[in-house]
Order: sequence, then C-alpha cells, then structure tokens
Amino acid sequence: MEDGPCARYIQPMADDLETRRSKLRFRAQRRGFKEVDLVFGAFADAHLARLDAAQLDRFEALLKVPDWRLYDWLTGAENPPQEFDSDVFHLLRDYRKNLTWNG
Repeated sequence: MEDGPCARYIQPMADDLETRRSKLRFRAQRRGFKEVDLVFGAFADAHLARLDAAQLDRFEALLKVPDWRLYDWLTGAENPPQEFDSDVFHLLRDYRKNLTWNG
C-alpha cells in the first residue's frame, strides 16, 4: 500500500469494488430463469472485473429487471426502455449474441 495521507483510502475503495463485483457475480448466476442465469453468469465472469463503479450501477439495475423482460430485451423481441439501454446492456446483448453453447 502507498504511504501518505490518502493511503488508507486507496485500498478500501478497491476492496469495496471487488466485494461488490463478487456479490453481483453471485446474483447474476442465480436469477431463477435458467437461460438468463447462463447469460448473466457467463457475462459476469467475463466482464465484471473491467467494469467501473458507474457501470456496476447499470449492471445492478439490470439485475433488478424481471427475467422474462430481460430475456425479451436480450433476444431482440422487445427494445429496452431508455433508462436500461446503456453501454452495459449493449455489452451484455452483444455477449449473448456471440455466446456459444457446448453440448
């Protein structure tokens, strides 16, 4: 850890983000709708480490949307409302399009 007056604030913020990412990853994998669980879980594993705090806010907002609605947005059956049509949603949607299933 760095020395100086701000040193004690540097590590806790990073730890808080990592704790938050871990909690979001857990929630992403256990939504209840298997198809959405698979997409969100794989996306979380692939992308959460690179998302900043604001992007994590947008990801968390998506986790609060009912599964059936998210599924329609992800498959293109419906367009997401403006408040959810974000960079994170676009990453998630594109990730789902490029996801290949083994089996």
